[in-house]
Amino acid sequence: MEDFDIVVIGGGTGNKVARAGAERGLDVALVERGPIGGTCVNRGCNPSKTLIHRADVAETIARADEFGIDAETIGIDFRGIVREVTETVDGKAEQMEQTIRDHDNLVLYQKEAQFVDDRTLEVGDERIRGEKVVVAGGARPVVPPIDGLDDVDFLTSKDALRLDRQPEHLVVVGGGYIAAELGYFYEALGTSVTIIGRSDVLLSNEDREIAETFTDVARRRHDVYTGHEATAVSQEDDRISVTAEGDHGEEVSVTGDALLVAVGRRPNTDSLGVEAGKIDTDEQGFIATNEYLETSAENVWAQGDIAGNYQFKHAADQEAKYIEKNVLDGEREAVDYSSMGHAIFTSPQVAATGKTEEELREAGREYVVGHCAYEDTVMGKAQKERDGFVKVLAAPDDGDILGCHIVGSDASTLVHEVLLALASGSGTISDVTDTIHIHPALSKVVLKAFEDVE
Repeated sequence: MEDFDIVVIGGGTGNKVARAGAERGLDVALVERGPIGGTCVNRGCNPSKTLIHRADVAETIARADEFGIDAETIGIDFRGIVREVTETVDGKAEQMEQTIRDHDNLVLYQKEAQFVDDRTLEVGDERIRGEKVVVAGGARPVVPPIDGLDDVDFLTSKDALRLDRQPEHLVVVGGGYIAAELGYFYEALGTSVTIIGRSDVLLSNEDREIAETFTDVARRRHDVYTGHEATAVSQEDDRISVTAEGDHGEEVSVTGDALLVAVGRRPNTDSLGVEAGKIDTDEQGFIATNEYLETSAENVWAQGDIAGNYQFKHAADQEAKYIEKNVLDGEREAVDYSSMGHAIFTSPQVAATGKTEEELREAGREYVVGHCAYEDTVMGKAQKERDGFVKVLAAPDDGDILGCHIVGSDASTLVHEVLLALASGSGTISDVTDTIHIHPALSKVVLKAFEDVE
């Protein structure tokens, strides 16, 4: 059995920890069964957002006549678009792997791994043990128990990013951010899209007002069946049919030439056999951690999607910084999530930080609301932003920022001044309202929403 100072399971953000350990002169093992870079680099945010940028370009052309410009989308090279993005992604993964192999103190195991004892793993036909272990094993798409699903050629998010043929009609089961983003990508490039979601709105985890607005916009683009659960699927030749039942018992049937199942993600704790390593999990299977990312097992930490604190790449990057401090440098510092935000790269974009209005109401927390529509600003009007708005939730007594929710163009960028206020400012409304905003930049919509609170 090979002994190491550090064993890191997972080559996504975990590879940062592995390289940092090797650079400190520690003997490190990195276990990753797939390409280096994990979900984000290979089958998640990097390829999806790169593809979605092509959809944004196509949409800009499609809307050109609204601005008095005669433009036309002559043709879309779908296969070429996907090939270019895939080659870029695969090239980055190969570079990352080579960087790891170049480290003298770092051994890469590209095999399946399972815990067999305390801090001990079976990797292929070998066993390795770490004085300290970091579990960053990620998550994978959920495959729901829909009747007939195992007998049809369905796609997950991983497959949908690497198709070499553009579907004519894509049926999407799921109403969350993956369904929304990939539905937008395919629709903008010319595919008819039908979305079937269980909740009564799409993006149901967002603030209700944001979710309702986004659902209204999505209905203009797609056939949308909210409040419906897929109950059965079948395939005849290249046609796939989905049957779904509504909240009131009504039944619908939709047929397309491709089916995307995007109903969520589940942690890879089961395939790692974490119970053999005495690592506790929660009811959903995520590894339970404390504020220092320590698990129930001594000298074992967890980070990223498998820990389930936040399912975002930037959250995993934040956690990796604390893992380096707490595991490699012997410190004990609690992770600071106070400025955690997220974004959904659709059209319109969605971004948020903090609590939703529904969460505050459920908690019995007093709050005030500030609001500004994009079209009530010069740039928002210039861009013909008819649906976008910024919504701010704040404490009525001291002006603490409790939440900020944005739907509209560049929401993923606009939210960052709020994140900065939370991370480096006082975390109050005045952090934004006391800042001079360039006129007539789109950021004025954030300023006006915060001024509306005052």
